[in-house]
Amino acid sequence: MRVLGIESTCDETAASVVEADRDGRGHILSNAILSQIAEHAAYGGVVPEIAARAHVEVIDHIVARALNEAGLRLADVDAIAAAAGPGLIGGVIVGLTTAKALALVTGKPFIAINHLEGHALTPRLTDNVNFPYLLLLVSGGHTQLVAVRGVGDYVRLGTTIDDAIGEAFDKTAKMLGLPYPGGPEVEKQALRGNGERFALPRPLKGRAAPDFSLSGLKTAVRIEGERVSPLSATDIADLCASFQAAIVDVIIDRTRAGLRAFEAVAGRPNALVVAGGVAANGAIRAALHQLASETGIRLVTPPHALCTDNGAMIAWAGLERLRLGVTDGLDTPARARWPLDSVTAHAEPAAVVPDDAAADAEPAPDAAKNVAQEAGA
Repeated sequence: MRVLGIESTCDETAASVVEADRDGRGHILSNAILSQIAEHAAYGGVVPEIAARAHVEVIDHIVARALNEAGLRLADVDAIAAAAGPGLIGGVIVGLTTAKALALVTGKPFIAINHLEGHALTPRLTDNVNFPYLLLLVSGGHTQLVAVRGVGDYVRLGTTIDDAIGEAFDKTAKMLGLPYPGGPEVEKQALRGNGERFALPRPLKGRAAPDFSLSGLKTAVRIEGERVSPLSATDIADLCASFQAAIVDVIIDRTRAGLRAFEAVAGRPNALVVAGGVAANGAIRAALHQLASETGIRLVTPPHALCTDNGAMIAWAGLERLRLGVTDGLDTPARARWPLDSVTAHAEPAAVVPDDAAADAEPAPDAAKNVAQEAGA
């Protein structure tokens, strides 16, 4: 069983082909990703209009590359999946429309994937993790603790009430004059800084509900920076180290609360999974390893390339749904907001074009034609 997955919810244009063998284990046959960091660097963050236009320019080539790297034609895949949200709506529309066009032309089943579900199910692809498990999702746009009980069975235990952790990293970097993307730059500076120099708050630490709040911490960094301004290189390094230390403390405290909340809805987790771009941070990973060791729970951290946005996670989520008989109609909308705990996995009749009707379908959009031609379909 093979699925082509397309991801375009933010500033990565990505496509991948994932295969499940007869034992149900997943294998990534290709994983093509094109980042837009260079396009957005001058603005210190992602510009939605620029992102959407960039997706349009390259998505057909990225899909063709994924098929070619997998050694397959479009006709060789069993279904086509795409991230239908949440995300920047312009980018979501580009990937979703491309996938629908390909499904329409080929008569293949179409599967609309919640981007967060892609992150949630990745450890089943990379580490064959069994349900249930606790997911800590930390990225530029999302910070959540989720009980993953099955495909389409998610309980959101906690979330951020203001900023996401990745957003706090990026905004802190911007305040301190560090280049974009800010998260890796803050981590780099923190390695040579004194994390105890500035007494920064640990928002919501000790609260029973496993929620997060980062805006106050970000404000505290600004206030401390203004207090010692003009900033020297040492000041910047110490602020980054103090900020990162606070983030680590908050994550560990909130994850402990999440583990307690998990037991009430799903018993003991088979693993603690961390996903999202911020999961690449070395200090955060080290602290989570310590927490896992203390609690006797397996920690699963997918490879860095699968923590950030990618097509493989969308293809795998599509494959997980396909083998449950879950597909979607071509009228499925793009969504800027789509809470993970509202996602279900009830099998319904597939709204796809039968093989004998595909030849009579309307001509495909240019992007779909180009993909088919480049991939030899």
